[in-house]
This record gives sequence, C-alpha cells and structure tokens, in this order.
Amino acid sequence: MGNDELTRFKTEINLSEYSASLGYFMDKKESSRNSVVMRHQDGDKIIISRRSETWIYFSVRDRGDNGTIIDFLKNRGCADIGQVRIRLRDWLGSPHVEISKSLYVDNVQAICSNRSMVRTAWNKSKICGYLPCLSDRGLKPDVIGNDRFKGCLRTDWRNNALFPHYDHEGICGYEVKNKGFTGFAPGGIKGLWTSRKKKEDDQLVIVESAIDAISYHILHDNNSIRYISTSGELNPQQPGLIREEIEKLPAGSTIKIACDNDQGGDKIATEIRAVIPSVYTALREIPEIGKDWNEMLLK
Repeated sequence: MGNDELTRFKTEINLSEYSASLGYFMDKKESSRNSVVMRHQDGDKIIISRRSETWIYFSVRDRGDNGTIIDFLKNRGCADIGQVRIRLRDWLGSPHVEISKSLYVDNVQAICSNRSMVRTAWNKSKICGYLPCLSDRGLKPDVIGNDRFKGCLRTDWRNNALFPHYDHEGICGYEVKNKGFTGFAPGGIKGLWTSRKKKEDDQLVIVESAIDAISYHILHDNNSIRYISTSGELNPQQPGLIREEIEKLPAGSTIKIACDNDQGGDKIATEIRAVIPSVYTALREIPEIGKDWNEMLLK
C-alpha cells in the first residue's frame, strides 16, 4: 500500500499546480507542449515534464534538485518521507485553495521513447568518411574524419547522415540529415550530440545541429573548441545535460551560444544562458551571413 500511495502522488498530483501553491508561476514564453517552466520570486526556475504517467522536474539553479514530487518536497523543507506523505495526502484527500489557472498548466505531453528501437537501428548503421549530402554542404571527408569529429556520425542504407544523441543512459536518439531533409530517430528522444573532447579544450560552442558545429569548426579553425548540438529547441532533459557538459571544462572557459540567427535561436540561447555557471564566460555568437553556420560556410 505504501508504494501504491507514492505512485499516486507521482502520477495524480499535477506538479505544475502544486508548485504554484508554493509560490511558483508559469513562464508561458519558455514553456512548450512537453514541458512547463515555473519560476519563483526567490530566483529559482524549474522545468516540469512527464515521463510516461509520472510528473518530473529539475531546477535550473541546482542540478541536484530534480526528480518527482517526492524529491521536490524533500528539497524544500520536508525532513523525511513521513512529512511528504502527510502533506500530499492532504492535497489529494481534501479540497485545497483554488489557484489561478494563469499560474500553471493542466497537463503536459509525456515524453515517450523506445531505446531498444533506437539501439537496433544505430547498430545497423555504418561509420562513414564521405556522404554526398554532407559534401554538398561543404563538409568534406578530411573534416568529418579528423580528430574532433571522427566517429561522431554514421550513415544508414538510405545514405542519410546520422548524428548520435546521448543522455545518462547512453544513446537515446540521433539527428537524421540528407539533402532537403531533416529528421530525428523514430522512437528516440533528444539528448546531446557531442564532438570528441581534448584535454586542452577551453571553449565550448553550442549549436542547433551537428552540421552547424562542423561548419563552425571549418570557419574558425580553432583546435581548442569542443561542440554540442541540441537538434533544435530544448526538451526538458537537455538543460541539465548541457550544464554537465559545460562543467567538464575548467573554470574560466568560454561558452559560445551559437544558435541560429532568428527568433527561435534567441529563445534557445536564453534558455542555455540560464544554466551556465557564473565561473564561465558566456557569449552569444551569431553568423555574420545567413541564418546558421552552414549557410555562412556556403556563402
């Protein structure tokens, strides 16, 4: 019965509404159908989503502050699971103060994945040194096969370029690119695509696609830069992953937010800047020509 009760807390209590009861309020501009951003006057910012039926969250300010509604309360003053049970039983078992609908969301679309499908497809792919769709974009074999990017992409039987995404559990998806086509792995969810790392690295460039990362590398010819790609707008798990990648660099390193030169890129840049620790130098960098770094490379 105890475990059943905890499961009810995690699945039946709307964490967005509950956090609103503690003084958080929704940031509509940064929220999406898969996640809701909640802010507090004390400066805390949490991102709430659902994994299957379970409500989950993480704090942008503190990467150790994450989990379910159980963790949410433990990290906000509840000394033990007994206190958590008492507070959440009261919430489920009796009417509570009505909260303005403008402060929270009724639901978010759950993030679903099929890692088995992703791994099976990835294991069938092949390492590549040349692809017409990449060569046409100015990415030649000597670049995609160099020390920075070797092994960071593969190809499938359709000659698509595949750029793998990883999270804490391993490969979770991959970007799919071809001439006139952009997609993502069926059954996959976005983690981060990363270039290879070197000890001497003192810069990290964050872009929206792996092709932009390689294009930036060609344009700037700097061997002390590592790269990550988000594959577009951020999902709920990516801000935490980005912060972890940043913290692998020594304090004082430069973090370049090199998202697209458009409204969507500015939105992503704002979200990324919020997770960069103060011991790093954060810069917003946009291409001088075109919307993204590959357009600049080609022009």
